[in-house]
Amino acid sequence: MVRGLAALTVLLMSLPALAADIGVLMRPTPIYIAPDTTSQKLTTAQRGIEAALLDRNQKFLHVTLLLPEGAQLTGWMLDRGAIFPATPNGDRILFGEAVDSENEASRRGGRKDAAHEAYRLYSRIAEYFPNSPLAAEALYRAADIRWQMESADVWSRRSTKELPSSLRSTVDDYEMKQVVKKFPRTKWADLADYHFVENKLCGDWLGKPSCPEKETDIYEEYVKNHPNSPKVQEALLKAASRQAALIQIYATDEQPGKIPTAKQRAAALARRAFDAKPDSDDAQRAQRLLYMVEHDIATYGNALD
Repeated sequence: MVRGLAALTVLLMSLPALAADIGVLMRPTPIYIAPDTTSQKLTTAQRGIEAALLDRNQKFLHVTLLLPEGAQLTGWMLDRGAIFPATPNGDRILFGEAVDSENEASRRGGRKDAAHEAYRLYSRIAEYFPNSPLAAEALYRAADIRWQMESADVWSRRSTKELPSSLRSTVDDYEMKQVVKKFPRTKWADLADYHFVENKLCGDWLGKPSCPEKETDIYEEYVKNHPNSPKVQEALLKAASRQAALIQIYATDEQPGKIPTAKQRAAALARRAFDAKPDSDDAQRAQRLLYMVEHDIATYGNALD
């Protein structure tokens, strides 16, 4: 996104004043060599592509596109499907298209590149409609999509599971940091901060206590610093599950003296997780975990009664 914005800035410096009007395509758009749909089609530009306006000709727009790979293409398109900052409800139109693309990406057999399209659309809202009431959520959703794609790649690597967090590859957090910077003390900043936890987690615990001990503290610290976050209950439940796992780990690691404290801490965290939102699915999972801890049912490893 940063590289693309820099390229667009250079492009605008070389274009006439009219080109200061930048549109965002909300639908696949054929680009022609002339203002005529029977002329040669140069390409079909996809959702979220930026179009710098050069001229208007009856039903057509003369535009220069900034393509994802950094290339530029100039041609003509029909005057429909390009959303400009002055378009009434332009932010909502782009947001609606982004949501549709995001849903398509999550659907099995969904449209190819739908996730990338959703990412571009959400990013453009935050960029071209910075005062929109949807800007913070759009920026967060764009960052979340990018994070999910990169996280899947990072955690597919063997090194991520085997190396300590200080040595392994981590998910690029630049865009999440932008959410926190631009919209501090908001729900979206709280959600962005929760992603940072992932980069601090271990891969394989290897049956040793150090990782679940550290991760419990990380989740509790998040709750302390973000008491109103939508992720409080989830963080408490994950902290509780790690303390519950330590009950079995301490037994195997011949540290029985630490078991009562782990059991007490797991139960307390599970109760807090339930109380955070009693009607949620995670509340019922917390109740289940509490029962297992109180009745000495193993939650980690291969321990069976």
